[in-house]
Amino acid sequence: MRRTVYNEDHEAFRETIRAFIEAEVVPVYDEWYAAGQAPRDFYYKLGELGVFGIEVPEEYGGAGETSFKFQAVITEEAARAAVSFGGSGVHVALCLPYLLEYGTEEQKKRWLPDFVSGAAMYAIAMTEPGTGSDLAGMKTTARLSEDGTHYVLNGAKTFITGGVHADRVIVCARTAPPSAEDRRHGISLFVVDTKLPGYAVGRKLDKLGLRTSDTAELSFTDVRVPAEDLLGEEHKGFSYLGRNLPQERLAIAVGAYAQAKAAIRFAQQYVTDRTVFGQPVASFQNTKFELAACQAEVDAAEAVADRALEAHDAGELTAAEAASAKLFCTEVAHRVIDRCLQLHGGYGYMNEYPIARLYADNRVNRIYGGTSEVMKSIIAKSMGL
Repeated sequence: MRRTVYNEDHEAFRETIRAFIEAEVVPVYDEWYAAGQAPRDFYYKLGELGVFGIEVPEEYGGAGETSFKFQAVITEEAARAAVSFGGSGVHVALCLPYLLEYGTEEQKKRWLPDFVSGAAMYAIAMTEPGTGSDLAGMKTTARLSEDGTHYVLNGAKTFITGGVHADRVIVCARTAPPSAEDRRHGISLFVVDTKLPGYAVGRKLDKLGLRTSDTAELSFTDVRVPAEDLLGEEHKGFSYLGRNLPQERLAIAVGAYAQAKAAIRFAQQYVTDRTVFGQPVASFQNTKFELAACQAEVDAAEAVADRALEAHDAGELTAAEAASAKLFCTEVAHRVIDRCLQLHGGYGYMNEYPIARLYADNRVNRIYGGTSEVMKSIIAKSMGL
């Protein structure tokens, strides 16, 4: 079926991104994989390409686009090549909306030019060692000084994507205890300079997948955060987090669909080239049926992802719809990638083959951004259940 979600500008951008991946990423990706992260200078290249500034207003050095579809194109092309852009996805898809929506004019002028160029990379720190989906239970605190000039930040965060290279981190912390009526009250957001005394990067975590995306533990010991680095209003951080979740979940849904589509491409190429019992693996009925079933599932996931993209650009994507898209696309990708790996036989278990990396990378899609179980709860609540 012909896709209608993208226009000529999107497709021209796709060609640029595909050429960039082939020239700048694929030849060195094995080195990144072995190192466990993309090199810092790669983010400057993305900045030069204009990737970080697509949705940033022109007055701050960006292109002024309002559509998320350009980011979706990047996601699709990276999946097609079975590579990733390290922690840059968090930089744009997760952090930028907070800066644009809740930053003051002074903050935007101070932060966004370096954001666009890649001179300052951003991460967001929500999860704590004892707090995952239950963000209201976070223990990290930020106490306002008596003279009102700064907040004193103490606590720890974990599973922070981009945490190793980050120059600034949007940290969620308690500025007041939860109220009796609302345990989510009292959370605020701070854009923390990682060079401040007391800010520390702990372990770079050893993950099953997403090996080129640095993920870290962070700790804060009496970090003096300037009051002017409070993002938005004090105590309203939890509501801010909730408003950006649909885009985060949409990004995961698009990524999962793209990974599943890529898995079919890799499997079809492999079974066409691979010969057993004197004939191509592609000639066996089971192979044809497996790939046909996978293609049907990917067609459905594409329709869901595209519909969600259109709704998001129109400002109409609800939390429940984003949860539904994430749940469906990630579950489809799980099934499809597993079946495509099976068609590779033993070679599918080798990391030198893209399908093995896709298999490992895909697993987290049903965990981060809200687990599949949380997605089901959101959908059920929207149904009145």
